[in-house]
Amino acid sequence: MPEHIRALVVILFVAGVVFFLARNPATDLIPEGDFKRRRNLWFALTLVAFFAHSYWIYTAVAAVILLTARRRERNPMALFFMLLFVIPPASVEVPGFGVVNYLIELNHQRILALCVLLPAALVLSKQGDTLRFGRLLADKLLAASLLLMALLYLRETTVTDTLRQGVYLYIDVFLPYYVASRGVRDISEFKDVMLAFVIAAFVLSLLAVAEYVRHWLLYNALLDALGVQWSMKGYLSRGGALRASVTTGQAIALGYVITVAIGLFLFVQGFVRNRMQRYLGALLLAAGLFAPLSRGPWVGAVVLIVVYIAMGRRALSRLALLGLAGLLSIPLLSIMPGGEKVLDLLPFIGNVDHENITYRERLLDNSWIVIQRYPLFGSFDFRNTPEMQSMIQGEGIIDIVNTYINLALRIGLVGLALFVGFFACVVLGIRKTLRTFTDRDDPYRELGRVLLATLLGILVTIFTVSSITVIPVIYWSVGGLGIAYIQMVRRLGQADVTQPANVSLQPR
Repeated sequence: MPEHIRALVVILFVAGVVFFLARNPATDLIPEGDFKRRRNLWFALTLVAFFAHSYWIYTAVAAVILLTARRRERNPMALFFMLLFVIPPASVEVPGFGVVNYLIELNHQRILALCVLLPAALVLSKQGDTLRFGRLLADKLLAASLLLMALLYLRETTVTDTLRQGVYLYIDVFLPYYVASRGVRDISEFKDVMLAFVIAAFVLSLLAVAEYVRHWLLYNALLDALGVQWSMKGYLSRGGALRASVTTGQAIALGYVITVAIGLFLFVQGFVRNRMQRYLGALLLAAGLFAPLSRGPWVGAVVLIVVYIAMGRRALSRLALLGLAGLLSIPLLSIMPGGEKVLDLLPFIGNVDHENITYRERLLDNSWIVIQRYPLFGSFDFRNTPEMQSMIQGEGIIDIVNTYINLALRIGLVGLALFVGFFACVVLGIRKTLRTFTDRDDPYRELGRVLLATLLGILVTIFTVSSITVIPVIYWSVGGLGIAYIQMVRRLGQADVTQPANVSLQPR
């Protein structure tokens, strides 16, 4: 039996278990028909991918399926999140048929955006009650950032390629942000979107555990069967164990996805009636966060949870309890079988791959020298500077494992300021909105609390990784959800949201 078919058997079994267990708690939040339809689409796209034996056949069939499904979908952003991680986002070039070398690079993420988000964006733009893009400060900062990036491409490539890069910015950045910020308008739609991401992360988590236990990257053989070359399908290990990546391409990207899912789960779980199902979901995400063995997302998840607790009731006592539990776990792990291995993996404590921390420290120092040389708009050939050349690793690459540093090097402090300014605008906007609530148990306040904690967890995590594979589409989407939340509360009005809402966070 071919390896990709053996992998498919494992994937279908694992996903089947997750969807079976998720069905009842999911229907506490959304109609059962929506859950079944999206689940069936997940299985359909997976089967098409594994049996297509050609990326172009997969693309054609997937496009037909998605365009057909879109007509029945009431929440495009939920469908986008549910299917975002079906296969790895490896890219292929669409031929230029003799006019240009190639038109664009296409991957699963872009197919999904073009078939689901683009039609949704067109519909939203024609609706009279949709807030026009550019009216908000966050819109202006995002637009300025995209324009700056597009213009700076001209200094390093041709006009044709600059146009191509502009298309990528529209598909990868604008569409997720616009549909999330304009298409999600009430709390039931937020539940739908966040649940879709969490369920998709449940599948990733259990698949990650399978990869970790079996020391087998399940989706590598699929890319070979589709005839796609991808540099991000190599095996990585830490402490002698495989670092799972599933469909995200990199272990740290998987850890980032699970960190975001943990944040969104904090809101979703409040609507699930069965306490055991809530505990099982939390345990599954914890296992999914561990399996990639990526320390940056672990730090991001801790920050996320601390911020979430700090904005809730009895914050000081709960934070003290959390800190005490963390301190007590260290001596406990030291005496448990296998505990020493876990301690060695922990950031700031363990000794495994300590050179990675040293590398990041050197990257900060050397990058700052280059940034000072090209402060405003960066440099397209920053990798050729002596400081960056000294960072070449054994694989012959310079790994800029920091999104902020990468932006400052490529588009300068001006571009970095626009990027940081966008997220600061969203975070401060949510924080200001939260102050309008008098009831700490109000579900609208709980939603804002979760979004704020999740965004801060994201902003910490991307300090440890560059914006690769699915990482940017998620932070632009969550940023869009933050804007949607602010606008939703403004529409409702302070007088309405401070009254008891018609939505309960208690299990029914």
